[in-house]
Amino acid sequence: MSRQMKPFSATQRVALALVWLAIIVGIGFWQASHLQMSGDLRKFMPAAETPAQKFLMDELGEGPGSRLLLMSIEGASEESLAEQSRFLQTRLSANPDFVLASNGGMSGLDAIPEHLRSYRYVLSDRGTQLDRESLSAALQERLADLGSPAAGLIEPLLGSDPTLETLNLAEQWQPANGPQTLDGVWFDHAGKKSILIAQTRAAGFDPTGQERAVEAIHDAFDASKTQIAGAEKSKLTLTGPGAFAVEIGGRTSKEASTIGTIDGIALFILLILAYRSWRTPIFGALPLATAGVAGLAAVAAFFDGVHGITVAFGFTLIGVVQDYPIHLLSHQRKGITPWENARKIWPTLATGVASTCIAYFTFLASGVDGLKQLAVFTVVGLVSAALTTRLLLPALIDPEPRDPADSHALSRLWTQVERLPSAPKGVLIAMAALSLAVIAFAPANFWENDLSKLTPVPAAALKQDEVLRKDLGAPDVRYVIALQAATADEAIARSEALAPKLEALVGNGAIQNFDMAARYLPSAATQKARQAALPAPETLSHSLEAAVANTAFRPDVFGAFLRDVETARTARPLRAEDLKGTPLASTLEGLLLQRDGHATALITLSGIRDAAEVQRALQGTGVQLMDLKAASESLVVEYRQRVLWSLLIASVLLVATVWFALKQRARVVRVLLPMTLSLLLILAVLRGLGIELTLFHLVAFILAAGLGLDYALFFEHAGDDRPDQLRTFHALIVCSLTTVLVFFLLSLSSIPVLRAIGVTVTLGVLFNFVLALWITRRPTHA
Repeated sequence: MSRQMKPFSATQRVALALVWLAIIVGIGFWQASHLQMSGDLRKFMPAAETPAQKFLMDELGEGPGSRLLLMSIEGASEESLAEQSRFLQTRLSANPDFVLASNGGMSGLDAIPEHLRSYRYVLSDRGTQLDRESLSAALQERLADLGSPAAGLIEPLLGSDPTLETLNLAEQWQPANGPQTLDGVWFDHAGKKSILIAQTRAAGFDPTGQERAVEAIHDAFDASKTQIAGAEKSKLTLTGPGAFAVEIGGRTSKEASTIGTIDGIALFILLILAYRSWRTPIFGALPLATAGVAGLAAVAAFFDGVHGITVAFGFTLIGVVQDYPIHLLSHQRKGITPWENARKIWPTLATGVASTCIAYFTFLASGVDGLKQLAVFTVVGLVSAALTTRLLLPALIDPEPRDPADSHALSRLWTQVERLPSAPKGVLIAMAALSLAVIAFAPANFWENDLSKLTPVPAAALKQDEVLRKDLGAPDVRYVIALQAATADEAIARSEALAPKLEALVGNGAIQNFDMAARYLPSAATQKARQAALPAPETLSHSLEAAVANTAFRPDVFGAFLRDVETARTARPLRAEDLKGTPLASTLEGLLLQRDGHATALITLSGIRDAAEVQRALQGTGVQLMDLKAASESLVVEYRQRVLWSLLIASVLLVATVWFALKQRARVVRVLLPMTLSLLLILAVLRGLGIELTLFHLVAFILAAGLGLDYALFFEHAGDDRPDQLRTFHALIVCSLTTVLVFFLLSLSSIPVLRAIGVTVTLGVLFNFVLALWITRRPTHA
């Protein structure tokens, strides 16, 4: 039926293309407004098994550390910097996108609401005695304080806190290596930068929420420069996971936009030169666009949301479909309708599509949600592009274009290719052996497991983050002690029991310091014990009267003190929930993780000098020192192993598919050998250059293998017919040039992910094209 179908006129073809394009654009706009996008990296990780892995996965997405932003302001006088710090703290505290903004301006119990201040007597670990002798000594010290420069600080506390438990508690809560306070706010140790911290309400994996928070910080800082005298030349440094994510996203978007613009212009010119028609680039892009919207629709239908990595890697992997229209266009000539042409190349095209789809289908058995999304997106995209090339695109193309087989320049080039000798088996074996030797014996590590070396965050920004964390007295981010329990109070109690061992580690120099939730919120049992030690009202009143009698103080000055002690003695124990909405809550939240049905108390360590000694000290306690760096690397290894197993299964299925399609052993070898050798050569080059392989390289290998299979299949399809060989040669030259153009530009990117994929695929295209031409091409029939 299609053979008798009358070709459409040029006007009709343009109209049909516009209708097709309008449908794609309409679906695309709908998807942009309705798709639920996710940035949760945990979807691209295997299920956590060890305690360290589980903790890392929690922290990666929802932990307070992932929501923390660090700021420093410099380039102005101390007074201006302090004023700017207060301005930002006030502005951010009023912003609903933040749960906390702190600059050290509120410390100790000033950070706790008035109705909780009486708890200082059960929160403090000093064990202050409130008998006659102790109170008498304290009052004598207060008299001396009132005659000192500290009188302004002491006098407001005197009536409610003659023992200065508030200041003791403030000192107890101060980080051992924390920032100094100048002009009422935090400064670095050199006194040149004011420092702030903020915790976002949005999770660390919420790019929109983090971007909004970062923008609010910059807006507040810009406003401070115009409203505060002397702050015009000040400079803001902003670090933290959210700030880095926003910077990476912006830089990636900018580079992708630049590369995409250059690619688009260059591809448009290249296709015009190849096919002598301005319509060709537009028509040829329609199957690729269809693949994108179809892939997104399929993922949205089968999963709760579409992951950003699925979109990024998915569009990279379906890049092979841009070759499908090129094959159809290069094989079109007079005497054959576009539908007949599509039908003739379909078995070869379908074999390549089926083989590639099988490779991605194996990801469905990986057990990783992100890989399953990637499989669905890619398979649906490939099939959609192939079917639209087979069924819809023929209606749009010129039925009588210029035949590439009539090109004299192409014919002369093909004649030179034909003069090349066939690939000797010995040379191919030697090439494979040499590649394997380089792969096996290159001195660099084979795999890169350290995630910190893969980050696209600039080294200068990471250094700034390190300096800020040091100024803030932040603990070591690699090691942490975690204690699991059914309730928060039980977890705190277990951590309290470890305190003597940790103090001993500080004493022998194994660690410099440690921090735990119990430091800020003792367990209920500890609070009750401290309550029991507080005197009854009558006893305390008599002791205070006796102590005041020997001083110049009036007895009625200390009524608030008596009331606070009685409140502390009789109140129920303070719980974590009571601190919500206070700056202290953020500190506690970072050290006490409460999930469904269990709680985890964390003990952070600073200045670790002997991790093995710490581990030995914890033996027999039922807890362990968690190495988060090792946990992250083990997750990477496990993820990679799942991908490799999937690829191994895919390789077997791919060979079976090609065998089923081609039937003959010699033809199967001619098709698979170039692809196999190309992968070995890519690995050898990367290993020889000292490049350690990452998961991104694996993604690129899959794409390179798909391209290589496509090249070899079409050279095999051309057989020994010279005109068909010339058309195939033309198609594969255009295919390889368009692919090299795209991925060569990616190889120049400053983003490690893009660079890894770009370098690998560029090498793959070059090796696959040359080897397919050398091995798969058959001599022309005389």
